[in-house]
Amino acid sequence: MTFIRQATPDDVPTILPLVDSYWDFEEISGFEQERVAAQLTCLLSNPNLGAGWIAIVDGVAVGYLLAVHLFSLEYLGLTAEIDEFFVLPSQRGNGIGAKLLTVAESEFVQRGCTNMSLQLSRGNNSARDFYHSLGYADRPGYELLDKSLNC
Repeated sequence: MTFIRQATPDDVPTILPLVDSYWDFEEISGFEQERVAAQLTCLLSNPNLGAGWIAIVDGVAVGYLLAVHLFSLEYLGLTAEIDEFFVLPSQRGNGIGAKLLTVAESEFVQRGCTNMSLQLSRGNNSARDFYHSLGYADRPGYELLDKSLNC
């Protein structure tokens, strides 16, 4: 049975291996356990920043979702952006991702968010199909640009 609950700072040691797996999967470099743990603790300690959820199957953490708050004049208020969302490959196709996303969306509606968005790797077609099946759509005419500020 799958259990989804909001993550707390006490969950950081449990979530870290999942974050490491996600970063490997997405080929994100620079995973430094202490730095990631500190930032994850910051997020999970401050509801004004956003929130996180953890999926547990038979007592084992198998997935997580982290989302952050953003203010958008275009969307007329507080919005949420999924920052990280990962389910172990061995657990995919069992509805765990859909449950995580549904719980997160419900919480952000209660917080007054008007929109939820995410970034997606161009080559991750299975994730794109998953998001499309749940009502997320490409935004015509837009693409994400970013710049590192080397903080």
